Amino acid sequence: MSTVKQAPATTGEVQTIVAARRLTSAKVVFIGVGRPSTAAILAREVHNPALVLVYESGTIGAKPRRVPLSIGDGELAETADAVVAVPEMFAYWVQAGRIDVAFLGAAQVDRYANLNSTVIGEYDAPRTRLPGAGGAPEIAGGCGEVVVIVPHTTRTFVERLDFVTTVGHADPDGVLGSIPGEPAGITREGLGLRGRGPSAVITDLGVLQPDPVTKELVLVELLPGATVQQARERTGWDLRVADDPRRTAEPTAEELTALRELVGR
Repeated sequence: MSTVKQAPATTGEVQTIVAARRLTSAKVVFIGVGRPSTAAILAREVHNPALVLVYESGTIGAKPRRVPLSIGDGELAETADAVVAVPEMFAYWVQAGRIDVAFLGAAQVDRYANLNSTVIGEYDAPRTRLPGAGGAPEIAGGCGEVVVIVPHTTRTFVERLDFVTTVGHADPDGVLGSIPGEPAGITREGLGLRGRGPSAVITDLGVLQPDPVTKELVLVELLPGATVQQARERTGWDLRVADDPRRTAEPTAEELTALRELVGR
């Protein structure tokens, strides 16, 4: 019997698969649209059938069979175990710490995994007006941990955010001074935020994790074909790199087939 050979995985596909693997043992994940949603659905289909998908629109236990167009996609409500009001979603589920993991995207990320999804340029006269905060500040402040999924470019990984939409690990070393109204050298705990904050930033080149002490992002894993030099060239600060970054396992045939079927539906 002949078989059709799969086309090699793209960097975007590998990034999505790596993100999905992080949900293998999670119980509940809070997700938005785009690649975070695709990764979470893939995780539920391949790695963790019991994973509960929660969307900002108030759907709990959604079971989409395709990538939703938005958090208001009808399939999310139709397949959910429950639908609650948005205020209840944030007051009872997010702020009360009932969500294990949240997947977020952003336009800009700094060395402490603080995020910008508000504006590019000056706030009063921006070059680009972005979608805004949505629920991201509350999600990052209340969920058990946060995984950020972004492209690895100098436009995304910047020395200083144009606007701080979402606090990651704040400015524990006092080198940014980029959070308006707050002194340098602040921490999540000092701001009264619960949860671990960002535990990983997954890009199309690798995985970055905060240093346990300084909280600065460190490149700890490289995706297939990616190099340390590429990561450093596409980062807007002097990127720290682990002594021996591990290499991501190649996508399995099952993962790649399931992902391509999912995005093709």
